[in-house]
Amino acid sequence: MNADSALPDLRAPGPGAPREDVPLPGPGGRRSSAWPGAAAALHGVGAVTAALLVLAAIGAVTSEPVLIPSLAASAGVLHSTPTLPVAQPRSVVVAHLLGAGAGYVVLALAQSNPWSAALAGGLTFAATTLARTPHSPACATAVVVVLQAPAPARFVPLLLGSTVVLVLAGFAASRVRRGAARYPVRWW
Repeated sequence: MNADSALPDLRAPGPGAPREDVPLPGPGGRRSSAWPGAAAALHGVGAVTAALLVLAAIGAVTSEPVLIPSLAASAGVLHSTPTLPVAQPRSVVVAHLLGAGAGYVVLALAQSNPWSAALAGGLTFAATTLARTPHSPACATAVVVVLQAPAPARFVPLLLGSTVVLVLAGFAASRVRRGAARYPVRWW
């Protein structure tokens, strides 16, 4: 028995394919699934941009850069995959706090350099895995802490508030568009 005989015979649509294998266009000659995809993308762009603009405004008012790359990545994860475990509020909030904690621990034990930042990112991944709060953008939070050394008394509350803003923006955005996946699947 070879691998070809174990796989089903799937023919690509084309001139020689039977009629039932060829996707038929919807009204107006277009595939009917194209518009919902474009509407979802447009909604996602608007939701992510709005959430990031709120974070930028908070940063401007407090004179602190709360719009860090890891939060932008979190906004993307949250709005593109709202039903996955990595996007749930517990994962978003707790993972970023674990990332900040790992960054400050590494910073206390070593100098601020790319090697220490890489170690902090790895420790964050381990901590989020053990805590069952998977959220890969939190690894970038640890890197930012090590490389920028922000004051913890100011940075951590802003980080917490920013993650809550992202979660609330995800909640609101999922209620605005009809047919969108509801966010969150679970709060904690």
